[in-house]
Amino acid sequence: MIIQPKVRGFICVTSHPEGCAEHVRQQMEFVKSKGSLAGMPKRVLVLGASTGYGLASRIVPAFAGGAATLGVFFERASENGKPASAGWYNSCAFEKAAASAGLYAKSINGDAFSDEIKARTVSMIKEDLGQVDLVIYSLASPRRTNPRTGLTVKSVLKPIGAPFTAKTVDTDKGLVSEITIEPASEEEISDTVTVMGGEDWEMWMDALAEGGVLAPGAKTVAYSYIGPDLTWAIYRNGTIGRAKEDLESTAGRISEKLSASGGGAYVSVNKALVTQASSAIPVVPLYISLLYKVMKEKGLHEGCIEQIQRLFAEHLYNGASPKLDEAGRIRIDDWEMRPDIQTAVAALWPTVSSENLPQISDIAGYREEFLRLFGFGLPGVDYAAEVDPDVPLPSA
Repeated sequence: MIIQPKVRGFICVTSHPEGCAEHVRQQMEFVKSKGSLAGMPKRVLVLGASTGYGLASRIVPAFAGGAATLGVFFERASENGKPASAGWYNSCAFEKAAASAGLYAKSINGDAFSDEIKARTVSMIKEDLGQVDLVIYSLASPRRTNPRTGLTVKSVLKPIGAPFTAKTVDTDKGLVSEITIEPASEEEISDTVTVMGGEDWEMWMDALAEGGVLAPGAKTVAYSYIGPDLTWAIYRNGTIGRAKEDLESTAGRISEKLSASGGGAYVSVNKALVTQASSAIPVVPLYISLLYKVMKEKGLHEGCIEQIQRLFAEHLYNGASPKLDEAGRIRIDDWEMRPDIQTAVAALWPTVSSENLPQISDIAGYREEFLRLFGFGLPGVDYAAEVDPDVPLPSA
């Protein structure tokens, strides 16, 4: 079949297997171009390994350190002639490339919030790897079923305490408008913390420890975001921010448990990027479009793979120690949050409109990056050619 992008709202409902494979290949080539990193972990578990920061966190240790990687994700295989999800195709491409390089790479596809998937993961580590040296927590989901209570709750993207009005953009139509978002209820705040906070991260680390599959000195890193004043009310001071605060407090508890063997838990605050998760947050896509314009002009733009390569090279391994802010967090959003960058974005914000959006923002780059998430717009891929959507996951 010929597969073309079909965008509905903030999601693309189709994905291209060859385009996704090319996107993965480009990320691997970037990592190889930066050279090997010293002291890298040899056995890595990535929770949420199929897209964005999680996928990059699998590629970097594999191709900068020769690591064996086990990825956990919840993706859709091709069915009845319909394309699989982009994360499925990404993982197929990664596993194939890793095998060609002589590297162990297996995946578990299922609900990472469940006890069943945790148990399967522990069993596979015991059987194949013995233990793991690094656990990356990069899960993003709109809902979670708590295995202890059986209750399923949903997260919301809302401010806390008062309505929030700000500019936003329809990235498809290029229309800038104002949006007002009503504040979250206490139940919505609690549910968002349940979905996006640190409880599941801690459950994972406890399950791995109880299963005896954490190596002495094992590290774990979870990803977060803070953002600028422009998005403060909807992000850091909103329901998501409350969940991220919970994630950060969880890091302290996990670190205490790991410290006896010389390990530790960290939260890495990453840059705002076009991801499937960030595309769903009101206001944020407009901010990203302006941010990309400024950072590209200053030669400071990074994507997921550049960010994670820098995280491993400058904070986690390669002879480096984590450089922490006053709250104990790693900050690889440091270039985004530079005063000159934020001043430039803040100066553009009041002036941006539907009419001048193409000139003063990088909305074109935003759209290109969004489609690349689903395997579209990659050079060298013939999108007019027939392609088989049914791509098997080698380790399935």
